Amino acid sequence: MNASRILQQLMQQAGGKSSPGGGDLKGLLDGLSRQLGGGQSSGGQSGSGQQGGSGLDVKSLLGGGALGLLVGSKRGRKLGGKALKYGALAGVGVLAWKAWQNSRQQGDDSASVGEPVERLSGQASEQRSLELLQAMIWAARADGHIDASEQALIGEQIDSLGADAELHQWVERQLSAPLDATKLARAADSPQAAREIYLISVAVVDEQNPMERAWLDQLAQALTLDTGMVEELERQAREAG
Repeated sequence: MNASRILQQLMQQAGGKSSPGGGDLKGLLDGLSRQLGGGQSSGGQSGSGQQGGSGLDVKSLLGGGALGLLVGSKRGRKLGGKALKYGALAGVGVLAWKAWQNSRQQGDDSASVGEPVERLSGQASEQRSLELLQAMIWAARADGHIDASEQALIGEQIDSLGADAELHQWVERQLSAPLDATKLARAADSPQAAREIYLISVAVVDEQNPMERAWLDQLAQALTLDTGMVEELERQAREAG
């Protein structure tokens, strides 16, 4: 599989950088949010679920971004909104490491906590990328609002980023598998991975949604993150924006 390549491109999209198969997603979503927020119709006709009340072609404005479809397609409620924390997605490893540094106790050994995903290479990078992709997909599903048509679109857009056949099949399984916080936590290969899994989940969910907040609480418990670390990771996500 080529999970590390796909995760890197999703992080680039979140950071507002162009990548093959996707454009400046943050700019696209922010632009969409402004236009929808104006409350003015462009006069276009709504058809096939592609246009909202403003007459905008949502799929076109998303630019085919897989990240937009994953965390922005849920009935339009996250398009350019506060729920999607772009900065936390773009720098998940660095921010999780910073959270650990801010809360570390005297005598903590940095060698035992694992490396940020941005520093990994080879098989280690591939494994961590799979963990984070799974966390993203499951967090996006936590409110139960990704239907079959959206699942198909996500698969297509992941393919457009260059996913190989094995990764495509893996993504399809994650889109339909039962959500299991304990199983996701067991995949964490280090304490740093556990923090990254939680942080990337925080970046995707709407914390005001009871179902999504419940998922975060289950995940924190399964990852054995203490209250202080959870609060620090959530603070990092909010400040990164």
